Amino acid sequence: MARLGDIASVVTKGTTPTSLGFAFENEGINFIKIESIEEDGSFIKEKFGHISEECDRALSRSRLQENDILFSIAGAIGRTAIVTSEILPANTNQALAIIRIPKGKIDYKFLDYALHSGAIVDQFEKKKQGVAQLNISLADVRSFQIPDISIQEQSRIVAILGKVNRLISLRKQQLQKLDDLVKSRFVELFGDPSTKSLMLPIKPMPEVCEIIDGDRGVNYPKQEDFSENGYCLFLNAKNVTKQGFNFDECLFITKEKDESLRKGKLKRGDVVLTTRGTIGNLAFYTNDIPFEHIRINSGMVLLRMKEEINERFFIEQFKFLLEDIKKTIASGSAQPQLPISTMNKIKLLVPPLEKQEAFSNYISKVDNNHLTIQHGLDKLELLKQSFMQKYFG
Repeated sequence: MARLGDIASVVTKGTTPTSLGFAFENEGINFIKIESIEEDGSFIKEKFGHISEECDRALSRSRLQENDILFSIAGAIGRTAIVTSEILPANTNQALAIIRIPKGKIDYKFLDYALHSGAIVDQFEKKKQGVAQLNISLADVRSFQIPDISIQEQSRIVAILGKVNRLISLRKQQLQKLDDLVKSRFVELFGDPSTKSLMLPIKPMPEVCEIIDGDRGVNYPKQEDFSENGYCLFLNAKNVTKQGFNFDECLFITKEKDESLRKGKLKRGDVVLTTRGTIGNLAFYTNDIPFEHIRINSGMVLLRMKEEINERFFIEQFKFLLEDIKKTIASGSAQPQLPISTMNKIKLLVPPLEKQEAFSNYISKVDNNHLTIQHGLDKLELLKQSFMQKYFG
């Protein structure tokens, strides 16, 4: 293993322009923040800030170069991106470490993969500092241990992982096309939520469903209250995914603890919505789910319908509406949230039930293809995990 600080020629960070008396501009030099970077490492250009050339000169230490690796060290720790020529000139702030590697010393794509590995995650998880704003230091970044292997072996690993990533990207594109088909059918039948051109009737969300949050306070389960077996399933973030419920990893509380809680107990027909961290995952509590007692944690709400509505229609419509809502929530913050006050302002279309069911039947046909592609994607993700474990530990 090699210490990152011994490999890199530069490990530094920037600063906030306003701390030096500069203001952000409407145009000019690109200024990269955590929220400018997707979890997959791509840049969101619409979320770039901009600074003047004078400010860029004052922040010359953090002026970016092609192939620099950005690594987030505050808030959403561990997000990375490789700087490309198309975003230059650019600068960044103190929440992103800049890692610059001398040409020929290490394959920068190999380093980017290494920084995503479980071994590096374990290293920075042990060094997190702070409570309200978790962060790690530049010294922590320099101390990261990277596999010390030849450039030729690095290139071979990059090629293998690159091939798997391309296949993963292809499967995701196929899933996106199916999602686009569903959205297109929705617009054809009911109008376009993004342009507020929905057909009538439209009702405020609180008239359509009750929004119920989880219990909080002194009775909220503590770590010692959870077990792998018990009376009541207590949902966590891993249980509510983009594909619905996932019960691979379950935690339970006792009947006594369940009865001490006041809110957040599911009834058949409820929809669960994640509202903190990963926002917008939805799952429907159907009759075939084998758990009779389920509660939500404090990062979710349950939506209980007040009138007859097709659950698939409701979920797909809500997904479309959330696309616009999530744009206003900072994706780079440590814990983005969707408050109930925001949900109370959402307007929902409630057409005749037969139209809802016709749309639901269309989705059922698409689901077969979706499941096949998703199964292939899951296998590829597992393959990538096994390679990452093999190569980086």
